[in-house]
Amino acid sequence: MPGFNTVFSLTGKLALITGGGSGIGFDIARCMIEAGATVVITGRREQPLRDAVETLSEAQTRKAAHYVVNDVANRALLDGLVAEIETTYGPIDILVNNAGINMKKPALDVTDEDFDRIVQTNLNAVFSLTRSCAKRMLDRRSGSIIMISSMAAYYGIDRVVAYAASKSAVEGMVRVLASEFSGQGVRVNAIAPGFIETAMSKTAMGGDPDRFARAMRRTPMGAFGKPEDIGWAAVFLASEAARYVTGVSLPVDGGNSIGF
Repeated sequence: MPGFNTVFSLTGKLALITGGGSGIGFDIARCMIEAGATVVITGRREQPLRDAVETLSEAQTRKAAHYVVNDVANRALLDGLVAEIETTYGPIDILVNNAGINMKKPALDVTDEDFDRIVQTNLNAVFSLTRSCAKRMLDRRSGSIIMISSMAAYYGIDRVVAYAASKSAVEGMVRVLASEFSGQGVRVNAIAPGFIETAMSKTAMGGDPDRFARAMRRTPMGAFGKPEDIGWAAVFLASEAARYVTGVSLPVDGGNSIGF
């Protein structure tokens, strides 16, 4: 039976993390590196990715972080992205679909173009990249796929109709893909972050004190989470410690999803 240090270890694993240059994606990368993984982060802008890789590599004695500039919304390029990463760095063991965009606007003001833009990045691109990685993982009969969901998929949050629709669909995708892939060695799960301290959340909440007050009232722990709280949850789901966990959506939310 594997020991504690072994079962939570990601040593020898390669993780692809979209949107890994900042925010929650960066801390997922940092935590996975600390657990022993090598990570490849992607994003649309090279400088933040380069800076992130430099920071992620500072405390390491090995080359643990790499980056590839990529816009996941350009679905035609995703098969090539996966092929490039596997040719350059090796087989992808872990995929974290973290990249996503949001928009706060009353539903009646949301245009078709607004809605399509959110769904293209948060849902369609997630499926395309997952499909590309999963084909290779299934051939190897090994892999862990992690989606980043949201509290917006759990209950009705006003003014985020496109975002909520995309994340609710991701939750359904997790269950279907887990049912199809898990018997062939590939697990599929989601993490649903609650209110986490990121630049994006601070901007959103800073301009809406009523929204902040409501969020804290229904969060039993009464505080924002840290990005590393999501990072360590991702490490768990990617590790052998979660070998019998598939098809779940794990709230990391200080109790927000069960708060009243």
